[in-house]
Amino acid sequence: MSMAIDKYSYINLRSMPPFFKHKYKIIYSKHEEVKHINKIKHPSARETLRYLNIDGGVVIHHDGDLPAMSGLGSSSSFTVGLVHALSGLKGEIKTKRQLALDAIHIEQNLIKENVGSQDQTIAAFGGLNRIDFGGPQKIQVYPITISKERTELFKSHLMLFFTDFTRQASKIAKHWIKNTKNNGNELKSITNMVDEGVAILCSNRNIIDFGKLLHEHWLIKRGLAQKISNPKIDEIYKIGREAGAIGGKLLGAGGGGFMLFFAKPEDHPKIKEKLKKFLYVPFNIDMLGSQIIYHNLNNSF
Repeated sequence: MSMAIDKYSYINLRSMPPFFKHKYKIIYSKHEEVKHINKIKHPSARETLRYLNIDGGVVIHHDGDLPAMSGLGSSSSFTVGLVHALSGLKGEIKTKRQLALDAIHIEQNLIKENVGSQDQTIAAFGGLNRIDFGGPQKIQVYPITISKERTELFKSHLMLFFTDFTRQASKIAKHWIKNTKNNGNELKSITNMVDEGVAILCSNRNIIDFGKLLHEHWLIKRGLAQKISNPKIDEIYKIGREAGAIGGKLLGAGGGGFMLFFAKPEDHPKIKEKLKKFLYVPFNIDMLGSQIIYHNLNNSF
C-alpha cells in the first residue's frame, strides 16, 4: 500500500552544445564533465544513459525537494525522472508501467543495488494505491478509490518528521535480504496488513484503526533486521506515542530518514512541541506521478 507525496526530483535536460570538449555534463550535489559515459561517477546517470543508448551529448541538471538517502524514494524518483526525460529527448513516449520497469531494471540489474521495486513504481504512477508485485515484470497497480472527504480525513491524521540523519538504503536492505528466510511469518503478517489497511480506508470504520495498524506494522518491521531501528529512532517514536500518536513507522529501508506518525489532529500541536528539535514536513498527496512539464526539441543543435 503506497501514497505518493508532493515532494519532487526536478530534472532539467538538454542536448550538449557542440562547443565543448566534454560530451556529458551532470550537475547534482557534484559537478561532472566527462567525454565518455563510463567516466560518469553518478551510477544512475551513467547506467540510464547507457541503457537508453544515448550517444549524443547531454546536460543533466538535478534539484530535489528532499535530501538523498532519507527513505522517501529520492534515488528512484531521480531514476524514473531521468528515464522519462531522456526518453522525451529521443521523442519516445513511455507508459507509467514502462517507466517503473525501466527504473527497476537499471537499479537492480545494472547498478546492482539492494533495492525493491516499490519506490520506482510509486514515483512513476503517483497516487494512493495498492500495488501487487509478482516478480520484476509483474506489477499491478490498483488505485484506492475513496471520497475526497475520506482522503482529507486520512491525510489530516498524518505527520512527517525528519530524523536529521540519513543512511544508505542498499546497505540496510542487505540485512533485510539476509534475514528473509528467517522472517517468513513476519513478512506474511505485513502482507496481510495491506488488505486490512485498504479495508479501513474504503469503509466507514473509525480511521483511528489505521493508526493502530501502523503501530502493529512498525513493531514487526523494526524486528526484521538489527539496523532497521536504533536507540535514537526508538526514542523519537516513544516521544511521539507518549504525546498522543496512535501509531507510525520509519519510512524506507530503516536506519534513519523520515518518521511518519498517525495522530488525531487535535494532538498534533503537542506532538510538534515534544519533537520540536526535528523538522516537521507538511505534505499533500501527489496524484500524477512522473511528469514532463516542459518539452521543446527545437533548441537542439
